[in-house]
Amino acid sequence: MSGFGEFEFIARLLAPLSKGHAGAFALKDDAAVIAPRAGHELVVTADALVAGRHFLESDDPALVARKALRANLSDLAAMGATPLWYMTSLVWPLGTDRALQARFVEGLKADQERFGLTLIGGDTTAGEGPFTVAVTAFGEVPAGKAVTRAGARPGDRLVVTGAIGDAGLGLALARGERALDGEAAAALLERHYLPTPRIALAPALREHARAAIDVSDGLVADAGHVAAASGLALALRLEDMPVSPAAGEWLASQPDEAAARLRLATSGDDYELACALAPERVDAFIAACREAGVEAKQAGIFGAGEGVTVSFEGRTLPVERGGFTHF
Repeated sequence: MSGFGEFEFIARLLAPLSKGHAGAFALKDDAAVIAPRAGHELVVTADALVAGRHFLESDDPALVARKALRANLSDLAAMGATPLWYMTSLVWPLGTDRALQARFVEGLKADQERFGLTLIGGDTTAGEGPFTVAVTAFGEVPAGKAVTRAGARPGDRLVVTGAIGDAGLGLALARGERALDGEAAAALLERHYLPTPRIALAPALREHARAAIDVSDGLVADAGHVAAASGLALALRLEDMPVSPAAGEWLASQPDEAAARLRLATSGDDYELACALAPERVDAFIAACREAGVEAKQAGIFGAGEGVTVSFEGRTLPVERGGFTHF
C-alpha cells in the first residue's frame, strides 16, 4: 500500500494534533500566529534527524518521532524554558507505506500529550534520500531569565543530572555491538530510544544555575561548550560522573575503567543537563532535582584558562574526540 498524499496526510493525521491552539488554523494556512504570555520571552530551537545518521533505518517510526521531539524539548529545558508548541518538517522516502506514516504520527501524539505542547505547522514532502525529520520547538521563559551557556565563573562547579553514557550503550546494543542481557539491556535501550528531557528541572535551573547545556553530543564535548562560551577551562573528573546501575554493570565487565568511563563521557544522546553553579548553590540545586525525581552529581570545576581536562582518579586522560559531530 502506498503512502498518503500530501494534503490527505496533513488533514487526516497532522491537523488533529494542532487542536488547542487557534493560531495554528488547523494547519490550513502557511504560517501560524504565536505570542508568549505577558512578562515572558520565546525560546526557539530546531534539530534535524536523518535516517542512517541519527537513527537506524529499521527503527520504529513512532520512536523516531518521540526522540526527535524530545531532543528539542531538551534544548528548551537547558535554557529553563517551558515547552508550548512545535513544528515538524518531514522528508519521506518515496513509496513509504501509509502505516509507517501513521505510526510516526502516533509517536508525535503520544509525546505532545505527555509534555503538554501542540503542533502548529511545518512541511512534508518526499524524495529519493533517507527519511529526515526536522522539528522546531517553541517555549517560554520569564523575561530575562533564560539560562545560556555563557555564564559560568571561575570556581563554579559542574553538576550533571541523571546518568551519562546509557544512550551510547543502548545504541551499541541496538546495533548488535554489545552483549548485555536482562533488565540492564532493557534499561539501556529505553534510554537510547526514549531519553527524558529534563523539563521538570527548568524552575530549579533558572533559580540556581549560571550556565547550562543539554548533553546531546557527549558530556566532554557539551560541558566543554559551556567552558568555551564562558571563556573558562573545565576540569572534569570521570570518577564523579554519574552512571546508572545498568551502565555500572557494563563498567564492571571492562578491563580498563578509565577508558570505559571516557567512552561513556564521549557518547551522545543522553539529553541530561550539565550546569555551572556557584559552590554555595550546589546542594540546593541537587536537592531541587531530587525533589523533582532526578538525581544530580557534582563532576567538575570551572577555572581560568581554556579547554577541558579529563581525569580519572588523579590521572589525566588523552581525549581524541569529545563527542559526536554531525559532519
